[in-house]
Amino acid sequence: MLTTKSLERVIELENKLRDEYQVQLDAKSSEIDLGNAKCEEQQTVIAKQLEQIKTLSTQATANKHTEQLNRELNQRSDNLGEDLAKQKQRIKALQKDLAEERAQLKTLKQFDPAKMKKSLDAGKKKLAEKTTGNDLLQKSLNKSRAENTELQSKIKELEAKLTELEPVEELEEEAA
Repeated sequence: MLTTKSLERVIELENKLRDEYQVQLDAKSSEIDLGNAKCEEQQTVIAKQLEQIKTLSTQATANKHTEQLNRELNQRSDNLGEDLAKQKQRIKALQKDLAEERAQLKTLKQFDPAKMKKSLDAGKKKLAEKTTGNDLLQKSLNKSRAENTELQSKIKELEAKLTELEPVEELEEEAA
């Protein structure tokens, strides 16, 4: 019985303590429930934030990749710009060389071998014709000189005969 009595006392004490602390237990229980609800809300918020972080992380990676591509493309663009400037300078130099070559070609065309050969052949023909003409003229001149010399000698002979005949004619005139 003693044990029953002590058990009853313990139950009574338990009931008394329960009545005394029930309000506090209910308050603590509601706080725990409220804390659990807040914890679940925070877990859903954390899950949403984790989702956002993952999407932002992939977007950040894509942005970094895009920025890297932009840097590479800008570098390529700068390199192409430099190459373009070099090519423009080279084109100017080549155009200058082309103009010089054209001028040289123009001067060389003035001395066209086929044209010069035709001109030389034509000059040779003219020279041959002139030489032939000169030879004929020279022969004619020699012939006329010979004739002139012959005629001069005849004139001298005739003058000599005339001088011989003049004294005879003077005598005949005087006699007549």
